[in-house]
Amino acid sequence: MSSPADLEDQLWLVRHGETEWSRSGQHTSTTDLPLTPVGEAGARTLAPVLAEFDFAQVLTSPRQRARRTAELAGFPDAEPDEDLAEWAYGDYEGLTTPEIQESVPGWSVWSHPSPNGESAAEVAERLDRVVARARAAHGKTLVFAHGHSLRALAARWLEVDVAEGRHFALDTSTISVLGVDRGTPVVRRWNVQP
Repeated sequence: MSSPADLEDQLWLVRHGETEWSRSGQHTSTTDLPLTPVGEAGARTLAPVLAEFDFAQVLTSPRQRARRTAELAGFPDAEPDEDLAEWAYGDYEGLTTPEIQESVPGWSVWSHPSPNGESAAEVAERLDRVVARARAAHGKTLVFAHGHSLRALAARWLEVDVAEGRHFALDTSTISVLGVDRGTPVVRRWNVQP
């Protein structure tokens, strides 16, 4: 049985709503795309679920797709945090995995470098700061961010290598909850559609 403190120390993850590139599978980091109408509708469905909980802090990636999702989900004052930005794909920005694999067979962000982009170590360093910030809050922290960065954040919460994020498929406009059970970081819920 979890202790009351275990139930309070949680990191809630919300992936932003759909964009044109998330729908097409294009890697999107620094390209600041808006939500599609479907993405806006998905973000609105998050509001009644999230309204039931008290959060010690609410953070968002500075990209408009995450900020708009936060706003539509009922958190217009979410604090932008550059550490929550999507994994920087460098030369692969805007490309799909099959397009990248035409020149680099077997490529995956989890196992191969992205030329002129971020390394796994760089991503881990900034997401470790998010984990530390959430643990210091002594309550529930809610973050709005992106597919790969949130999957990597889950790995770092669980104290494993960023590459282990490959095991956590994550859809747009979903809620995931990381927590603690008897002192061990755990996944409490994953990829839940409201």
